[in-house]
Amino acid sequence: MSRLYNFSAGPATLPREVLEQAQSDLLDWQGRGMSVMEMSHRGEAFMSIAQQAEADLRALLKIPDNYSVLFFQGGAAGQFSAVPQNLMGHRAVADHVITGNWGKKAIKEAGKYGEARIAASSEDGGFTDLPPRDSWQLSDDAAYVHYTPNETIQGVAFPETPDTGDVPLVADLSSAFLAEPLDVSKYGVIYAGAQKNAGPAGVTMVIVRHDLMEQAQPGVPMIWDYAQQAQANSMLNTPPCFAWYICGLTFRWLLDQGGLESIAAVNHRKASKLYDAIDKSDFYHNPVAENARSIMNVPFLLADDGLNKTFLSEAEEAGLHALKGHRSVGGMRASIYNAMPEAGVDALIDFMRDFEARNG
Repeated sequence: MSRLYNFSAGPATLPREVLEQAQSDLLDWQGRGMSVMEMSHRGEAFMSIAQQAEADLRALLKIPDNYSVLFFQGGAAGQFSAVPQNLMGHRAVADHVITGNWGKKAIKEAGKYGEARIAASSEDGGFTDLPPRDSWQLSDDAAYVHYTPNETIQGVAFPETPDTGDVPLVADLSSAFLAEPLDVSKYGVIYAGAQKNAGPAGVTMVIVRHDLMEQAQPGVPMIWDYAQQAQANSMLNTPPCFAWYICGLTFRWLLDQGGLESIAAVNHRKASKLYDAIDKSDFYHNPVAENARSIMNVPFLLADDGLNKTFLSEAEEAGLHALKGHRSVGGMRASIYNAMPEAGVDALIDFMRDFEARNG
């Protein structure tokens, strides 16, 4: 079987080794005579899978002991509601830094549970840059500051973690989760949908500092309550067992690659190659400021957008899948997550050069 190079923003490509292990386990997990999809989440077998997945994630990110690791359903979008319901109980105010579509969605949802303030935004510039940290207007009474370290659609990313002082920093890290080392202690809450770098769609990881689980709003639904989920080991109801299991395999794969330091070196090399090819061409253009470029999502425009359909059609024929940019941005977008092999990026660059030679 020949596998194509899948540049989808999510659900995204998974490591081949993970898929092969899942294929092997599909009918019979470790001689138990049944699939992970058939196991009771309360049983010893699945509990061992869940516990190992958490242990490996903690090892990858060096998560301090005063943080809980939770596995939710509902995607990162579900956390747009869960975060304010869990953190705005004492102070019904939250600051938001808006650098793209997902940040806009997060603040809209937070406004249902309290006062959601825009502390900074780059929307006036078309979300192609980052608002300078010294321009942020943070509130004295905010329960937290929310931001999106990597905006999937616009391809904009923060090069470092912003300092928000004593106010807890909350991050929707979905598109950059596990892409490089991260100091978890700088955050109050980190959440991320799995379907970019960690596994299949259906499970969302939430890393939350213990002291923040004591300020939930009254009436927060049980299923979104961080404290209750932590007490129940994320099993208040039946979790997405198979997705959780695939995440565990992916965490183990990352450890086998040498951890986040090693995968980060590969990710930066892949991104550097692609940006360099774009920047050296008059045929392609990346609209994002150089200091704000994502290493995970690389948007680019053709000089003649009348060639877009031809580019995409020929790319598919060449085994380069899902390069169409988001409708709000247009052009192309190559999502080059952890599991995208460097050979896939090389193949894309070769195709781009050939297409330019024939159409430029």
